[in-house]
Amino acid sequence: MAQKPKRTKSGRAWMHEHVTDPYVKKAQVDGYRSRAAYKLLEIDARDRLLKPGMTVVDLGAAPGSWCQVVAQRMKGQGRVLAIDLLPVAPLPGVESLEGDFTEAAALAWLEARLDGGRVDLVLSDMAPNISGVGLRDQARHYELCELALDFAVRWLKPEGAFLVKVFQGVGFEAFRRGMQAAFEQVAIRKPDASRDRSTEVYLLGHRPRPAVTSVDEEV
Repeated sequence: MAQKPKRTKSGRAWMHEHVTDPYVKKAQVDGYRSRAAYKLLEIDARDRLLKPGMTVVDLGAAPGSWCQVVAQRMKGQGRVLAIDLLPVAPLPGVESLEGDFTEAAALAWLEARLDGGRVDLVLSDMAPNISGVGLRDQARHYELCELALDFAVRWLKPEGAFLVKVFQGVGFEAFRRGMQAAFEQVAIRKPDASRDRSTEVYLLGHRPRPAVTSVDEEV
């Protein structure tokens, strides 16, 4: 009989933190698919990003907790387009694609559904599969952030917004400068639901600068 793999000390610590996490417990009670819902809820309470009638694109959407929040806030009025490498179980008012945002097919899927229309809000909670090599993982993460930023500035409405998960450390300041060049206003958000030990923060850009090339200018 095969033996069960032994849990490492770090694995046991993570499991203990997870099962005792108040946001994990709250998500189970409130019906959210993950604790990440409370990050978006807190940011939205402060910045009032979500309104009925919006078109929202959610990149790195699985398991779908941000989609749940967006759909609830929009009260059945508006569109949510979601992409992730992993499947997102069906949600009312959400169109999703199991695909790789770095590949042309995923971008084509989004563009086909937008059909020339602009986006009110782009959300990116994307992160690469972790290799365990810190600098490599950080570089891969910011490659995803750059792709999300490029999509946002090309497709957002003039009053649109872009919310992206980033990690402080190598690449952070360079990416923040890129955000500041692309948007009239950029803020850092660290929701209470982000674990204290994590370097995770969110950058929020409002109103893409007119100088940034838009999809209309490329037609």
